[in-house]
Formats: sequence, C-alpha cells, structure tokens
Amino acid sequence: MRPSTVACAFAFLGVCMFMMVHTSQAQNSPQDFLDAHNSARAQVGVGPMSWNDTVAAYAQNYANQRAGDCQLVHSKGSYGENLYEGGTTSTFTAVDAVKSWVDESQYYDYNSNTCADEAPYGCLHYTQVVWRDSVQLGCARVVCSSGGVFIICSYSPPGNYVGQKPY
Repeated sequence: MRPSTVACAFAFLGVCMFMMVHTSQAQNSPQDFLDAHNSARAQVGVGPMSWNDTVAAYAQNYANQRAGDCQLVHSKGSYGENLYEGGTTSTFTAVDAVKSWVDESQYYDYNSNTCADEAPYGCLHYTQVVWRDSVQLGCARVVCSSGGVFIICSYSPPGNYVGQKPY
C-alpha cells in the first residue's frame, strides 16, 4: 500500500471511532433521559419533567458507588428512584433503561391502581416514570467493572405513594 492510502485508511478509522464514541455519548445525554421520560408521560397526559443538576449529581454519586458490583440495590435516599442493570455488555443506553421501565405499563391497571400478578418486575418503575408530581429528573450511567451497565434515575419529588394514582 502506498503511504497516502495508509494515511487515508487511518484517517477514516479515526473518524469512525470518533463517530462511535460521539453516538454512544449522545444516546446517554440528559436530553435522551428526558425525552424518553417525557414521551411516556405525554402518552398519559402528564406534563414534562425538567433536568435538575443537583438530582443528577446525587444519581451520579450513587452510580459511581455501584460501579464495582453493578447490583440493583436502592440508595435509600430522599428521591424517587429507578435502577437498571444491563448485563455483561456496555452497549445499553438511557433509552434502553427507560424503555424497560415503561414496558411495565402493560401490567398496570389505572382503574384499580394495581399491577397484574404476572408482571415479572411489578410496575412501580413505570408508575414512577409517569408520576404527575415528580417533575425534576436526574440520571446517571456507569460501566461496571464486570463490563455491564448500571443506570439510575432519581426523581424529585418522589412518587409511588401507596394508595395514590400516578396521574
């Protein structure tokens, strides 16, 4: 191969790698978390959430603590909270996490304010996403030492009060 051909090949690879990193980061931005939440909320007539840097800093701090083991253990803090663990690959995104929570909507019955018995993970993740009074959001994503992904979204004020409907 001529030197100019090799240089072009390396330049092309560099652009491809930049695009992969840029795309990966873009799929996990605050706006990606917000868009996924607000889309689900709009489907049931609930107003949009806004990003809160303080809540996001709390979420990031807790995500950093979980990076060593990637376990779905709640922080027991003052915010509402949804957790997601993405197996053994670091490709899971913000949208994947929120989609998994919103997919629980199929098990939620609004009229009785209950979750179907056959729901594998319940439906409280979904009801937190669409909780009308939870209007501020902060989320974080870390790649765990196992290679998997841990994602947390924190909600202010918290939702999921027993006996109350989310919207």
